[in-house]
Amino acid sequence: MSALRDTPTLSGRSVRLVPLAAEHTEAYFAASLDEEVRRLTGTHRHLTYAQAREWCGSRSGRTDRMDMAITSPGDHRYLGELSVYSVSPENESAGYRIALSAIEFAGQGLGREATELVLDYAFDKIGLHRVWLYVYAFNMRAIAVYRSCGFAVEGRMRDALLWEGRRHDALLMAALRNGARTT
Repeated sequence: MSALRDTPTLSGRSVRLVPLAAEHTEAYFAASLDEEVRRLTGTHRHLTYAQAREWCGSRSGRTDRMDMAITSPGDHRYLGELSVYSVSPENESAGYRIALSAIEFAGQGLGREATELVLDYAFDKIGLHRVWLYVYAFNMRAIAVYRSCGFAVEGRMRDALLWEGRRHDALLMAALRNGARTT
């Protein structure tokens, strides 16, 4: 699992993925306050700045997960964050989550590019066979992006999220190493 301990920098055309660190605290905290980001991720709990600082500062050197900041290649602007977590070496599988830090970044292909970079790393460097995620059924944009990256719906958790008095389903999706992925 040294591929997790030594979190790489992954570069694409429009995004650069770097290890999440204390330097990202301010932007990470600000993103946690964005109501639309909170709705799309189903995040009820509000972080304090101290909690955000502790989280960002404690990510390096972990062998059970990989937490990365999504930044722009040119100016290193913070665009969001992602994680490969719940890594099961025995099953060659792990969970995945991604959150862009503001709705202004939606529709630009940033999430898709970041996801493709992570899947390539997860399959080719970590040696995973399966990467899974949960997405709320109302998040059609994310579902379309995940499908374009090779994820398929495997199940539905009914009424998994209660948000502002309404219940929403969550979909379990997964991509397999040898699955049909476009890059």
